[in-house]
Amino acid sequence: MRKMDTLRKSLFRCKACLHNFRLNYRYQAYCNKKEWEPHLVAGIQPTGSLHVGHYFGVINQCVKLQNSGHKITMFIADLHSLTTTQEPARLRRRTLAAAAALLAAGLEPARCTLFAQSAARAHAELAGRWRAWARRRGWSSCHSSASRAAASAHVPLGLLLYPVLQAADIVAQARHRSGGGARDQAPHVQAGGGAGARVPLALRARVPRAAPAAARPARPPTRLLSLRDPARKMAKSDPNRKACIFLTDSDDVIRLKIRKAVTDFTPEVTFDPERRAGVSNLVTLHCLAAELTPEEAVEEAGGLSTAQYKERVAAALIARLAPIRERALRLEREPRALQAVLAAGAAAAGARADRTYLDAARRMGVAAGGLLV
Repeated sequence: MRKMDTLRKSLFRCKACLHNFRLNYRYQAYCNKKEWEPHLVAGIQPTGSLHVGHYFGVINQCVKLQNSGHKITMFIADLHSLTTTQEPARLRRRTLAAAAALLAAGLEPARCTLFAQSAARAHAELAGRWRAWARRRGWSSCHSSASRAAASAHVPLGLLLYPVLQAADIVAQARHRSGGGARDQAPHVQAGGGAGARVPLALRARVPRAAPAAARPARPPTRLLSLRDPARKMAKSDPNRKACIFLTDSDDVIRLKIRKAVTDFTPEVTFDPERRAGVSNLVTLHCLAAELTPEEAVEEAGGLSTAQYKERVAAALIARLAPIRERALRLEREPRALQAVLAAGAAAAGARADRTYLDAARRMGVAAGGLLV
């Protein structure tokens, strides 16, 4: 009797192993197809002017990857911006302004895909189906929804479901890798990848396991802090306009904001984020603008007081940002050309997302395009 029990358990384990092998083989075989080749997917919300954190943390990295031959999909996340009240005409203007800034920063429509999120309807449709499987425990730890919900007395459902749509953005483009503020967005991407384990078995092999695009060459730190309160991160929603450097700021405004940046009473320039957050924030800005390491920036600041060093940081930022600002302003005066770029990108991204959603709908047994597939 004991031998029979042992045999039954062994057979059960063998069946389980065989099932897992088949599932993993199907997953690997599908993901090895060219259309599932990993590339970077990133999004920027058009809820205001872009700042240096967006540029150095996301946009510039995408430009470098594009120039090194990687595939880039960049979308303007107008659907994500609807979690707060938006005036329609202003949202349209900001979407075009964001497109102008991205192009001015170096993204090339011939070498990447640039589009408005709402133009690819399959993103929202896939998110709508995904909500049926999403579990509150898996998404409640996500940074954006958790922090903003805690600060609001009236929490819209769109804010709570924000990470589900973000995960759908990645899956709709059929990719494994995601870009964007890596530290803040990593929980969203991880939650999106984990959700694949909870979808029906027939779909599981087709859901990509998204992961943050963290495996990159070493580079200077990109987490920028508020110029007026180094205990908080730099954010375009900060009510104090001097706390953030925007890509649209003039040279004089950049000099003023750097000169007014909060530091400490020690004149020497050092890089110590734990003890000297304000000064270290200036060093980080200098590193990003001049493409230096913290050690090189501190060495270059040898013999300078903090006030003198601020002038050097401002000069480096102006040299880096002024050409981008001028190109963006020139592009904004050509709205039809911007709309043409977004339309071309939407056609390519929409076709990819439609294929992904059509396959998902067929496996779920629901209609796609008005037909049961």
